Amino acid sequence: HQKLPQWLKTEIPVGEEYKRIKNDLRGLKLNTVCEEARCPNIGECWGGGESKTATATVMLLGAECTRGCRFCSVKTNRAPAAPDANEPENTAEAIARWGLDYVVLTAVDRDDLPDGGASHFAETVQRIKSKNSNILVECLTGDYQGNLKDVETVALSGLDVYAHNIETVENLQKYVRDRRAGFKQSLSVLEHAKKVKPSLVTKTSMMLGLGETDEEVMSALQALRAIDVDVVTFGQYMRPTKKHMKVEEYVKPEKFDFWKQEAEKLGFKYVASGPLVRSSYKAGEFYIKNILQAQNS
Repeated sequence: HQKLPQWLKTEIPVGEEYKRIKNDLRGLKLNTVCEEARCPNIGECWGGGESKTATATVMLLGAECTRGCRFCSVKTNRAPAAPDANEPENTAEAIARWGLDYVVLTAVDRDDLPDGGASHFAETVQRIKSKNSNILVECLTGDYQGNLKDVETVALSGLDVYAHNIETVENLQKYVRDRRAGFKQSLSVLEHAKKVKPSLVTKTSMMLGLGETDEEVMSALQALRAIDVDVVTFGQYMRPTKKHMKVEEYVKPEKFDFWKQEAEKLGFKYVASGPLVRSSYKAGEFYIKNILQAQNS
């Protein structure tokens, strides 16, 4: 049993903005991944950090996933409940009332639905934008079993950032992710999103500490840049329960700094890398500071 290193221990979130968002959520009936996954950065993201860009991640399509990845604590069910037809409108209404600057929409995998839930995602984006076109929307989607028509539905919905996580290096995919997922399939999702809408920012995330080698990480980064992925994030894999994969290594903060530098050298527009970073970490803050300003200058 490995003891948790000091750098993985975090402060309890506080602050007025954090409290306001927490109270609002109760009345809005929104599921945030921030709370469900007990994210260590909740206070920073909800509080808006230095740039006061409040970011939150909302989960659509229920809380049961049709897949079972070995790193993830979301419940698996081959036949989850039907999606709530009112969810896109309710979510958009809640987000508009909430006063967020940037929202990340994500969902469980729904291989049981004909389009994997793509139209549900797209409708939610469209309704958010119709209520407040200034809210920036990121969609963190599954791979739609490689069906690029579904990827296109989301990519053309009016969102600002298309995110899909490769999770780990190519060699570890079959040990870490559900067998229906795969490295090349994930690359095809990111590549197609950019192809159908070149102005989209594309983004992916990798966990470290699963037993990957430096060569494998570098190879994954090169493959991502070859299809013009703009943003990559790195975080430490944390084992949710004893039933999940064990942590092979607690990667030191210096190593996360190393990968940030290497990724920047390869040409990624933005890199977030640190033991506690999760794929949506301060997503709004980076986006507004970096990408939009660059496009507008």
